[in-house]
Amino acid sequence: MDRLEKANLVTELNASLATVGVVVVARNLGMTVAQSTDLRTKMRDAGASYKVTKNNLAKLAIQGTPYEPIGSMLTGPTAFATSTDPVAAAKVAVEFAKTNDKFELVGGAMGDTLLDVNGVKALATLPSLDELRAKILGLVQAPATKLVQIVQAPAGQLARVLGAYAAKEAA
Repeated sequence: MDRLEKANLVTELNASLATVGVVVVARNLGMTVAQSTDLRTKMRDAGASYKVTKNNLAKLAIQGTPYEPIGSMLTGPTAFATSTDPVAAAKVAVEFAKTNDKFELVGGAMGDTLLDVNGVKALATLPSLDELRAKILGLVQAPATKLVQIVQAPAGQLARVLGAYAAKEAA
């Protein structure tokens, strides 16, 4: 990789870090290509990304971003898992770490907040943005549904009473 390619990589990584909600730092301890591909697929499906970079380039890329404090975590063969949803990358990384002993969580950051391994695991237990939206939508719709049922109940009762009188008159 020549200087121009390295500069482009640093610029690209810096630009992507400006748009993400969370960065999870993990250590790749000899994962196979198949395992890395599986992890990347899971990350992509969750709306996250996984990128292995050289530590020196990653340290240059995090400069000027809220994720500068994670520079101390960049030792050994590290990688970034990132996502705009503050929970997606953490969930996938924690689940993958449970099933693969060659993938070790180091820590991460959510904005200016530095997270240790336990912080990343706690973040992974939170519901995602889509789950929260669904819950809020359910809470908003529930009273409206009950209101419609309550409003319709008297009309239904009145219709049944009138139907009974009509049946009685016809008989």
